[in-house]
Amino acid sequence: MGQYILEMNDIVKRFPGVLALDHANLKVRPGTVHALMGENGAGKSTLMKCLFGLYHPDEGEILFNGQSINDIPNTKTALAMGISMIHQELHPIRFRSIMENVWIGRFPTKYGFVDHKEMFDKTVALFKSIGLDVDPREEARRVSASKLQLVEIARAISYDAKIIIMDEPTSSLTENEVEYLFKIINKLRDEGRSIIYISHKMEEILKISDDVTIMRDGKYIGTYAAKDIDQDFIIKKMVGRDMSNRFPIRDTKPSDEVVLEIKNFTAANPRSFKDVNFQLHRGEILGIGGLVGAQRTELVETIFGLRALDHGEIYKNGKKIVINNVRDAKKNGIALLTEERRQNGIFGILSILDNTVIAAQQSFAKMGVLDNSKRKPAAETSCEELHVKMPSLATPIKNLSGGNQQKVLIARWLLTNSDIIIFDEPTRGIDVGAKYEIYTLMLDQLKQGKSIIMISSEMPELMGMSDRIMVMCEGHVTGFVDKENFDQVEIMRLASSFKK
Repeated sequence: MGQYILEMNDIVKRFPGVLALDHANLKVRPGTVHALMGENGAGKSTLMKCLFGLYHPDEGEILFNGQSINDIPNTKTALAMGISMIHQELHPIRFRSIMENVWIGRFPTKYGFVDHKEMFDKTVALFKSIGLDVDPREEARRVSASKLQLVEIARAISYDAKIIIMDEPTSSLTENEVEYLFKIINKLRDEGRSIIYISHKMEEILKISDDVTIMRDGKYIGTYAAKDIDQDFIIKKMVGRDMSNRFPIRDTKPSDEVVLEIKNFTAANPRSFKDVNFQLHRGEILGIGGLVGAQRTELVETIFGLRALDHGEIYKNGKKIVINNVRDAKKNGIALLTEERRQNGIFGILSILDNTVIAAQQSFAKMGVLDNSKRKPAAETSCEELHVKMPSLATPIKNLSGGNQQKVLIARWLLTNSDIIIFDEPTRGIDVGAKYEIYTLMLDQLKQGKSIIMISSEMPELMGMSDRIMVMCEGHVTGFVDKENFDQVEIMRLASSFKK
């Protein structure tokens, strides 16, 4: 083996109307953590899919252990060669056990039948080797997203891979789980394995990486030693310009007018939230902070009519309203941008046009028939305002980067002209440039007199964008913090302070 275990040289990948990779390069040293960074749409995931056999490069050369592997026909071949990949969006088989999810496609057998005892024993040994405490027999649907993320990492390790690609591996993890993941990564590095680490979290990159490769618009910008660079350097290289402020300047203030009031909200599920009370003012961003399991998402999904309520009241502009379903929420001017865009946000096989206008279909109907002469201009205007990078409105939304998918979902709800918009993790898995655009968009909505509820697990975002922060712990509101009193230590104390 030479200096590099992997070399990807001048990789070109074209899609209809899009040059996704424009002579991109990546060189990974053995036994290192190599960060791959860039804005959404920079080509990071496309480059990795070329390595993992999901895409086939149109031009370029790939060398693995010094040998040419230009034509990897499928992922099975990549795995057999010692290359595994943990995708950003998890797709577990929800009604099967954890151990079946780990060993799917390679179940141990005995006399021609699946040997469940051996599979259980192998899973226990695998989890024990990395200190993962999960029951292999538990159904995937009953396991938290953060634990599923760690299970997926264990699955990748089980292939005895020499290169492990991790695409946003900490997007669903708590701070403690991130530290646990880093211990696993350090262990793998000590064993001589190489990690290709994709993340938008600068602090993580600089903490865990040995080398950093930066891409922009499908092109290779450069590779740098992590110890020699800082966040400002990375951001400038990623976006091609200086970004002196992470958050846009706020030039409006919320009024005293209460546009939404939640009283004594208690979920039908006894393990969810209880006795939640809060007010939302016109022109305000009310942040909701908390750790995994705080029931923040469950709360806003109940307000939006997606989950059942045991008891409680909602007042909109001083008038009591009833929301039993999504239709009721939309009718009352409430919109929800969901946390899991792939699972319950986008319609992957449908076009960008359909995904943009689907929540406002009734306003584009004429005598019960959809009027494309109205739908298309509305979608074009919304997508242009949000700077969605796309070949055309006819492109399937699944072909867009995560950041551009998120912009389309925002465009969808803006077309409904809702005056209360709930953002659940609005910038999860999105690069710094796209984040800034979404923040600017949120402030534009406030200027129009709208109000926002924002759930965020990123403390800088929560404190940088909110006027007030409501903190939750184990389904209970543990306190409110005003902007002038924002303090990370206090917010974390409230997020872990509920006592039964």
